[in-house]
Amino acid sequence: MPRLVPAVLRAADILELFLDEHVRLSATEIVERLGLPRSTTHELLTTLVARKYLDRQAGEETMYRLGPKLLELGARYQQRLEFGVEADAVARRVAAQCDETVHVAVLDGLEVVYVSKIDSTHSVRLISAVGRRLPANCTAVGKVLLAGLSREEVSRRLKGHRLTALTEHSVTSRPELLAQLDAVRVTGVAHERSESNPDAGCVAAPVVDSRGEWVAAMSISIPTSRHDQESWRRWEKLVREGAAELSQRLGGRPRDPADHGLHGGADSGT
Repeated sequence: MPRLVPAVLRAADILELFLDEHVRLSATEIVERLGLPRSTTHELLTTLVARKYLDRQAGEETMYRLGPKLLELGARYQQRLEFGVEADAVARRVAAQCDETVHVAVLDGLEVVYVSKIDSTHSVRLISAVGRRLPANCTAVGKVLLAGLSREEVSRRLKGHRLTALTEHSVTSRPELLAQLDAVRVTGVAHERSESNPDAGCVAAPVVDSRGEWVAAMSISIPTSRHDQESWRRWEKLVREGAAELSQRLGGRPRDPADHGLHGGADSGT
């Protein structure tokens, strides 16, 4: 079992005292409830106040209450929960329309992390999973998310890194990838054919937040056995509509899914 850090455990114990409906606690009450030395408690309280996890209230006796940093963390956690629920709901609707596998992913450095997946009902389907990571340069969602960064930020992330290949069709040339990202910034949609899986291709569009930044991407993934030009056009339309709906659900700027004049935000890395 990994070693737990005693000081962190004690700080967590202090914060968790406020779960028992205690709005305010004094240092004396905290010492009594946790059985900690007074000097240790004072150091922990001073640190938690400095980092805004607690507020100190002066008076006849100094009292402590939860601070604003916990509200920020709680709000971010709630956003994550809401994002997953909304992503699943929209992905399910898109999958029902096309009967293909639909993913939603976010960017982490030079990798994409899948946060939602709805399977097709076909017997031939893609093997993937929520939480799986893939190189961004090999996926349509990854190309969308890299295109959502500024060119300077993309160059910074690529510096010193060799682009990974998952198949013989993967883009490993930096100039070719940058050219594709420029095209995605203009069209607002990305494609990949057999670049992450030799037997499948994807089309993806950006999910936009209230600041206009591309914070996630939605894709439709299709086995190569079901590829044809007319179907690709239909999938592109559906994924644009799905990404636009998810954007609106998350407070993003409303836009026409057919609008190709999209430009990425400054940095949507996660």
